[in-house]
Amino acid sequence: MTKEELRLQEDRERKANWKRWGPYLSERQWGTVREDYSSYGTAWDYLPHDHARSRAYRWGEDGLAGISDRRQFICFALALWNGRDPILKERLFGLTGSEGNHGEDVKEYYFYLDSMPTHSYMKYLYKYPQAEFPYARLLDENRRRRRNSLEYELIDTGVFDESRYFDVFVEYAKGAPDDILIRIQAINRGLDPAPLRLLPTIWFRNTWSWGYTEPRPHLRRVKSEDPRAVIEVNHHYYGRRWLYCEGSPELLFTENETNNRRLYGLENGSYAKDGINDYIVHGVKEVVNAGQSGTKGTAHYPLTVDPGRTVTVRLRLTDKEIPPTVGEHLGADFERVFLDRQREADEFYAAVIPKDLAPDAQNVMRQAFGGILWSKQFYHYVVEHWLKGDPAYPPPAAGKIRSEPRMDPSLQRRRDLHARQVGIPLVRCVGSGLSLHPPGFGGFRFRQGATHPPPPGMVHAPERTTPRLRMVLRRRESTGARVGGMARLQGREEAAGRGRS
Repeated sequence: MTKEELRLQEDRERKANWKRWGPYLSERQWGTVREDYSSYGTAWDYLPHDHARSRAYRWGEDGLAGISDRRQFICFALALWNGRDPILKERLFGLTGSEGNHGEDVKEYYFYLDSMPTHSYMKYLYKYPQAEFPYARLLDENRRRRRNSLEYELIDTGVFDESRYFDVFVEYAKGAPDDILIRIQAINRGLDPAPLRLLPTIWFRNTWSWGYTEPRPHLRRVKSEDPRAVIEVNHHYYGRRWLYCEGSPELLFTENETNNRRLYGLENGSYAKDGINDYIVHGVKEVVNAGQSGTKGTAHYPLTVDPGRTVTVRLRLTDKEIPPTVGEHLGADFERVFLDRQREADEFYAAVIPKDLAPDAQNVMRQAFGGILWSKQFYHYVVEHWLKGDPAYPPPAAGKIRSEPRMDPSLQRRRDLHARQVGIPLVRCVGSGLSLHPPGFGGFRFRQGATHPPPPGMVHAPERTTPRLRMVLRRRESTGARVGGMARLQGREEAAGRGRS
């Protein structure tokens, strides 16, 4: 058995919880139906992207290249700022169903490069423009275009011209089930030095603001003779953990609470969720906690990256307190763990992927598996609470539960649903009679059979089961022929090992 198979066996036998931490953090929580508390189900308008940085979510969290525990109590993700954007890049941007000329559509470029089933090694790539991110242009142009027009994509705006962007790689490697090593590498693909702020961020899902008896967790900076930058993580369910940050970054703290002043013109009872954004982008000092504690914290790395150069930031999220006398907790031992997990990933997939496939097909298959594993999501939904509202807030729709305009009869019978699962969302259909391929395409055509498609489903992965997935890939056409200009961006990985299609 490979090392990864042994970890899977340990997890099945409950000897070690290797799947407790994974990529369960959503990439978009804004504009989703669970966060919709409008009277008539207008989820896109109720919590748009512009509100996401300022409003505390009720049912889940989101982030860029993020991870969480499988209950999503503790979240970690990367935020970025190029010195020009109007907001921090904390989550993916996209168009709502009414804004895109072909419906909702993410307008970002990111790639799931690798993952193992226990998520003991994961790799992710995000492409971040050095020019100001064109939020308004993407919105206005796609609104203007008609359904029979092509979509206006991020690459069409010119922000990637002359390769003026950063390749930002985020990697995770587990030294133990609750010892997570994090390596962030940013490569300047452009022709000139460019500024970049890296803001690896840790926070708690807000479980305490809704009128129940949930204890409030807290983060704080470890203040001692230790010169290291360390954030202590305290949660009633998991106890104490520590986030060790390389170097001497500025540690910033705020609360994962709604900014009532920005959204509603009311006074805030505490620091707000977007305090770090306002501190970095606008230079407002009083919006972060000078006492260096809260429920959301980040390590601030202001960098200037020369053309063609790579900068690396290392962090470690662990349940073991590491004394300063231990030595290089982010040094040689840190890199050895990464090398071991990468080698073990190679061994695992060598036993999974057919050896008679061409090397390029093997790479495609491995990255496909990685994408499926990265897509595992935390799904939390208590229908009764969602329908009636929470004790700390007025009932929805002026005292009426949102049943008539919101819920069909089948879901009305499932008011006792209390979902807290990790699974892979499945899109079963794309619309009545629509083909996934254009006319004349040489591959198979997949058509929806029913006029009314079944709803999207979830492949659930409970804590101690052994879900299996069988996947068959048939190559039909080259990547470049299908995605055009995007092929130029995808093929820039610096690693000298395996090439990627």
